[in-house]
Amino acid sequence: MDPTTDNAGQTGDAGTARAALEALRAEIAKAVVGQDPAVTGLVVALLCRGHVLLEGVPGVAKTLLVRALASALELDTKRVQFTPDLMPSDVTGSLVYDTRSAEFSFQPGPVFTNLLLADEINRTPPKTQSSLLEAMEERQVTVDGTPRLLPDPFLVAATQNPVEYEGTYPLPEAQLDRFLLKLTIPLPSREDEIDVLTRHAEGFNPRDLHAAGVRPVAGPADLEAARAAVAKTTISPEITGYVVDICRATRESPSLTLGVSPRGATALLATARAWAWLTGRDYVIPDDVKALALPTLRHRVQLRPEAEMEGVTADSVINAILSHVPVPR
Repeated sequence: MDPTTDNAGQTGDAGTARAALEALRAEIAKAVVGQDPAVTGLVVALLCRGHVLLEGVPGVAKTLLVRALASALELDTKRVQFTPDLMPSDVTGSLVYDTRSAEFSFQPGPVFTNLLLADEINRTPPKTQSSLLEAMEERQVTVDGTPRLLPDPFLVAATQNPVEYEGTYPLPEAQLDRFLLKLTIPLPSREDEIDVLTRHAEGFNPRDLHAAGVRPVAGPADLEAARAAVAKTTISPEITGYVVDICRATRESPSLTLGVSPRGATALLATARAWAWLTGRDYVIPDDVKALALPTLRHRVQLRPEAEMEGVTADSVINAILSHVPVPR
């Protein structure tokens, strides 16, 4: 593939772009220990122009992970701490009266950035949560009837505490469906936790990523070249049928009241395609679909109360479906 830019060396070349995006893991690891799957998920979302929901208990480096990604990709980033009294205009921006010109002018909100960190999104009421819907879906904000485009690339990385925690407002299904992936951030292993404490004892400051050695290893040109290459990744009719069969099986599962919609099926096809390209192939295989099924589908299904009481989880239902749906040869 020819370089997409002449003045950026080979950063626009698809092969170089893949290498640059793979280098993100090592760069982010300078600040965040043991979260390779989450890093990969964020890169997949960027390639698919999607958004990511990060779920985990407080203190597992969700915020640090997003900040490190922005630094390693040299993207503009802003953070919004979602609280019960946050207003929609605090996110999108508002009209401000200028006494000198005697006119109203638009003051952009923090959503006007490349990577928006929506911290603890489920601590704010639904009215403010919904202020992100237009931005996530249409990539624009409408204030006083005037649409204003958001920059490209644009990604919302929202963190949330598990829903059983005090003072949380579960996200409605319509908004959950707007997130391409839901990534769970687990507690670290004993070895990783020792590594974290050792770094802090040696002076690591999570608020100073530059001092930690995190440097830009990729940029918007790499993302653009990568997206163009992903769009050329081949999807056979058998793979398309496999994705449809998986999603239709969720609608027939006795453990679920809500299965995966056609939008979810489209999302799974897109994420599998991006993962195939990241792993060095220009065609999608069933293993790519299986690898992205959990993070792409787990937030798009709803458990029956009786199944939930029996300890059934969305992940266990999806894993059971993956084991039963025939794999194309």
